[in-house]
Amino acid sequence: METIIVQLPGTAQWGVDETGSPELIHLGPGEIADFGRGGTGVRIVLTDPGISRRAGQLEAAGDYWRLSNFSRSVSYVVENLEGAGEYLTVAPGRLGAPVPFEFSRVVLPALSGTATFKVFAPQHAYLSERSVPGGGEQTVLPFALDPTSKYFLVLVALCEPRLRDPSDSALPGVGQIVERLRPLESCRDLTRSAVNYHIDYLALTKLRLDLGEEATATDGGRTGAKRTRLASVALRFGLVREDHLSLLPPRGAGRLTDAQEAGV
Repeated sequence: METIIVQLPGTAQWGVDETGSPELIHLGPGEIADFGRGGTGVRIVLTDPGISRRAGQLEAAGDYWRLSNFSRSVSYVVENLEGAGEYLTVAPGRLGAPVPFEFSRVVLPALSGTATFKVFAPQHAYLSERSVPGGGEQTVLPFALDPTSKYFLVLVALCEPRLRDPSDSALPGVGQIVERLRPLESCRDLTRSAVNYHIDYLALTKLRLDLGEEATATDGGRTGAKRTRLASVALRFGLVREDHLSLLPPRGAGRLTDAQEAGV
């Protein structure tokens, strides 16, 4: 099972170009990937003349990852894409700096401004309510979801109608999910593209759904199939429960303007 997933720079961005597929590198515990301008063994290529040929290295470790900075003069920054401006700095020459974030963007200074790539650590472990200290080897949860993350809010909003009325077969569309979550402070800048990104991440990485031919259908059908399967699996296995509805804003707390609904 992979520990981290690297989205290579210059590839399609999830939630931005919804018809494209990002180029990914999957790393399991102990596996490494070098990044830099290019050369022997460099898997993450950053095409800027201000970047060293071999600028650093990622190493998958357990349910997190480490970053090594091979530069002798500049620091690298790792941003938490789920945090409110949270980041950590990896000093020049620092080896094996642990990164605890689930969604990260690695930022290097470059002649063009900055060079970046994204790293996901989808297998973070969380303490089970039934865990007993000293009870033996830790159980690895097949669906490691972070209830404090934005993708979990998207999942709760998606499942809300069926949680409130199990006989309700209708699922909210992407625009309706945006409208439902916008009143939350953490979701004020939420867009339709961002919701599609989180749906992709949940379906393909966190829940590892096998969509089969559905993944190659037209965009509308593909997105609808993902939403349907996500809600079905989440509710069937109790990943989203009625008590999670408290994470959502009060119903009727806010509505999108016509421009917001159009994604402007």
